[in-house]
Amino acid sequence: MSDTNHITQAKVLDALEDVMDPELNKDLVTLNMIQNITIDGTKVSFSLVLTTHACPLKAEMEASAREAVLAIEGVEEVDINVTARVPESKKIPDKEAIPGIKNTIAVASGKGGVGKSTVAVNLALALSKAGSRVGLLDIDLYGPSIPMMMGIHEDIQATEDKRLIPLEAHGVKLISVGFMLDEETPLIWRGPLVMQLVQQFLKDVEWGELDYLVIDLPPGTGDAQLTLVQTIPLTGVVAVTTPQDVALIDARRAIKMFTEVKVPILGIVENMSSFICPHCDKETEIFSSGGGKKTSERYDVPLLGKVPIDLKIREGGDAGKPVVQSQPDSAEAKIFTEIASKVAARISIIDLS
Repeated sequence: MSDTNHITQAKVLDALEDVMDPELNKDLVTLNMIQNITIDGTKVSFSLVLTTHACPLKAEMEASAREAVLAIEGVEEVDINVTARVPESKKIPDKEAIPGIKNTIAVASGKGGVGKSTVAVNLALALSKAGSRVGLLDIDLYGPSIPMMMGIHEDIQATEDKRLIPLEAHGVKLISVGFMLDEETPLIWRGPLVMQLVQQFLKDVEWGELDYLVIDLPPGTGDAQLTLVQTIPLTGVVAVTTPQDVALIDARRAIKMFTEVKVPILGIVENMSSFICPHCDKETEIFSSGGGKKTSERYDVPLLGKVPIDLKIREGGDAGKPVVQSQPDSAEAKIFTEIASKVAARISIIDLS
């Protein structure tokens, strides 16, 4: 029989110092991911606290930690409670963070019609389904599509001190100018009023505690984008493009704008990358190919994923039931889930590296 008296917390920590987080390139003990160690005879229990609920390497790290502890003499059983605590973005001295919100993720595009809002909605839902607290802010003021895509059409209420109360759909908190207008009323405002409304959405909303606030931007590099980067510290930007040259040129302009104002580019999503025929499974690259990859290499940022043209994605958005929510086991939903995992991992690297 093994001598269990020599199993100590120190030995457990020593063993786990050899287990690395592949994304952060540091060991689990240094990163303070190992907590609540208990020893009961030959059984060792502890918590593995990840930096995001959407960690793509969760199973790999859990298996490595279990193997390391089982190698300690006398240990026969290892019980690991895998949980997550999303880190808060680093502070920027001249900008005031939104209270209660740990990370702000802008979803941007250089031009309209590339599916930016589709990506923003499914990114927010994928992060939420992984277990994070998520909000979705729609500041695409001239083309607010979040109410339709999230399937909610209600008026926004306010507190006594005139702070806006977000609506909620599919577990995600929502704010959009679309909740303040009917579907046929255009917003005919000049720049100063646009900037004022964006600032209100950033400063006067009762979000509560959120791990991530996903912000759906209008296309281009105009007043809303400038107001955003001048008002709050953005954790990073996800750039959405389609493969054809005209979209890529505009996407590169957007990437360059955010780079110049020192906002990290979390990565690129190539939307409408190809069409797979539902009858013969033949793949057709309608909008050319390889543009997202070339742009990611040019700016040294990850290509987060390639989203195909698919009826399920379009129908889900039109019906207020995005594919991540309505068909979570579909290939298309899994692509968005993988994109969300990569975004969360990139944020962890930015904040902890």
